[in-house]
Amino acid sequence: MSGTVIEAHGLGLRYGRRPGWALRDCSFQLPAGRVCALVGPNGAGKSTLLALAARLLRPTEGTIDAPPREESAYVAQDKPLYPQLTVGETLRMGRELNPGRWDARAAARVVDDGGLDHRARVGTLSGGRRTRLALALALGKRPTLLLLDEPMADLDPLARHQLMGTLMADAAENGTTVVMSSHILTELEGACDHLLLVDGGTVRLAGAVDDIAAAHALLTGRAGTDLTAHTVIESRTTGRALTALVRLRGPVDPSLWQTTHPSLEELLLAHLRSPDAPPLVTGPAPAQEVAA
Repeated sequence: MSGTVIEAHGLGLRYGRRPGWALRDCSFQLPAGRVCALVGPNGAGKSTLLALAARLLRPTEGTIDAPPREESAYVAQDKPLYPQLTVGETLRMGRELNPGRWDARAAARVVDDGGLDHRARVGTLSGGRRTRLALALALGKRPTLLLLDEPMADLDPLARHQLMGTLMADAAENGTTVVMSSHILTELEGACDHLLLVDGGTVRLAGAVDDIAAAHALLTGRAGTDLTAHTVIESRTTGRALTALVRLRGPVDPSLWQTTHPSLEELLLAHLRSPDAPPLVTGPAPAQEVAA
């Protein structure tokens, strides 16, 4: 699968007359078939970005191009479902609202793997089981784009692992593009191949995980050694040792620095602790820093 599924240019949204912007001047592209981690602190604009991509909100400024509603599925944090319906009735509703697209086997597999009784009313389900039913509806729709806002927050570790495996297998088999927000960075590291870091209502990092990781390095050397050849994201000094996460701008002198590769968690935490670091958006062209 080729092409771009989401493309945003100067995207911004302001809610009513409240001061400040939920999102401002966001530009990025998401290639088709990627599994994208959407990360950032609370209030960063992640849920707003997902709602814009789902066409539930209109931007105040800029544009966002994404698949139409009938080709996308969105699971919000609160997992809105009809409490008076049974599990079976909810699945039938999904089938009737998505004629020609509904994959009954995919939806039933998610429900049955969690041991949900098709006769149980949605209002009696635990938070984790409501999550499983909401994901069943989303996968049953057989979307081109799957948008998930903190989808695993209500699940225990085993259920989280099982459902993550189901999502990844489904994406690989059907070429589904997935955008998933989560605070569990270790959960995302092994599953996602694309990254969007949103902080303060702007995109700080965007691109393939491998490209973003390759643009950074952890350097360890003597305190006071010059780092002006590179973009310093974060540095700390312990005794006579200096450790810095940098964005490489050229070769590293091995006589001065020991170089290691940061984990995704180390990289993201460093950027979150350093809000003044210049953003980085990668794409088909070589990585380019964006003026802060």
